[in-house]
Amino acid sequence: MFLVRAVVFLFLAALSGCGENEPVVTVDMFRVETVSPPGHDKAVTYAYLPQYSHSVSFERHRRLLEYLRHKTGVPFRQVFPDTFAEHIRMVERGEIDISFTNPFVYTTMARFGSEAFARIVEPEGGADFSGQIIVRVDNPAIRSIEDCRGKRLIAVDPASAGGYLYPLGHFYEHGIRREDFREIAFASGAGGKQESVVLAVYAGAYDVGTIRKGTLSVVRDKIDLDQIRVLAESRPYPGWVYSARRGFDPSVKDKIAKALFDLDMRRAEDAAILKPAGMVGIISARDEDYQSVRDLEKALGLGEIGR
Repeated sequence: MFLVRAVVFLFLAALSGCGENEPVVTVDMFRVETVSPPGHDKAVTYAYLPQYSHSVSFERHRRLLEYLRHKTGVPFRQVFPDTFAEHIRMVERGEIDISFTNPFVYTTMARFGSEAFARIVEPEGGADFSGQIIVRVDNPAIRSIEDCRGKRLIAVDPASAGGYLYPLGHFYEHGIRREDFREIAFASGAGGKQESVVLAVYAGAYDVGTIRKGTLSVVRDKIDLDQIRVLAESRPYPGWVYSARRGFDPSVKDKIAKALFDLDMRRAEDAAILKPAGMVGIISARDEDYQSVRDLEKALGLGEIGR
């Protein structure tokens, strides 16, 4: 009872302090503002292009980010764009400092100042990687690449390298253009699109799917992989790349690069970081390493990817 009286007294006292000529302050109780905790804005924002679901992306790079925090003394915060296009826009707005992306997305971001500084070495393809074209084993209508004409194709994203553009380049090399397909669809939703393509082909919803090499191992516990056949594989192109946004502190970028280059699969503690991330090493990269990707963009008649 005492507490209630005290609250009422304080409320009335506050009212009595308001003069008749003082301005009235209106408070909008429905307005919501995001408040960052102290030091939050100083963290380096790190984003993995959403080729897989957010939970998979988090787990693949969780140990790597813990290592970078410890090795560099720099605080990191992982952010999760829902789409490739959103990732690009966030970098352009300065909301993502360090990006781990496919090379097509990188070449778009380079147009507004992002700078490549590292690229990964993958277990299966070295510093380059490929796309794959998949079908169901029991689909009698598709036995060769030529049989894909007039079929329904599902791809990861218009800006996906291994999941669309590298395989599309392979189709073009065999005289098959976009208009030769009955339909081209892209996986919907936030993240997890590589898996979605495999599941769509497995379910028979689409005749042909395009994925990056290595994706089948990600879904091996979800489906019977004996029912999926790799019809063809694209030529290899430069692999996934680390880039820093325009205006990012070069001294911090150099710290991060050195820490990444120091990782060595021959050390057990480093292997425990690299293996979950699908890497066996990280090497230096320059913008000119991605000229073959720009050449493919030109051959496919593409503009800016994902924008």
